[in-house]
Amino acid sequence: MGQWLLQETDVGCPYCGESISVLLNPEDVGVEYIEDCQVCCRPIEFNVSEGSQGALEVLVRAEFDC
Repeated sequence: MGQWLLQETDVGCPYCGESISVLLNPEDVGVEYIEDCQVCCRPIEFNVSEGSQGALEVLVRAEFDC
């Protein structure tokens, strides 16, 4: 039986720099998805991974950043 709890974390918007609170879902590990910034409404690309000791980690970047 897996532990499927959402993890709340703060990330910095790559556009406006504001800190926003997001919920990470363990089912999203390895998946890239887009979510709009709660402050400036621009699209942020999220990439969720599992770090050491099972903690979820997220990398955010501006959509279309290379």
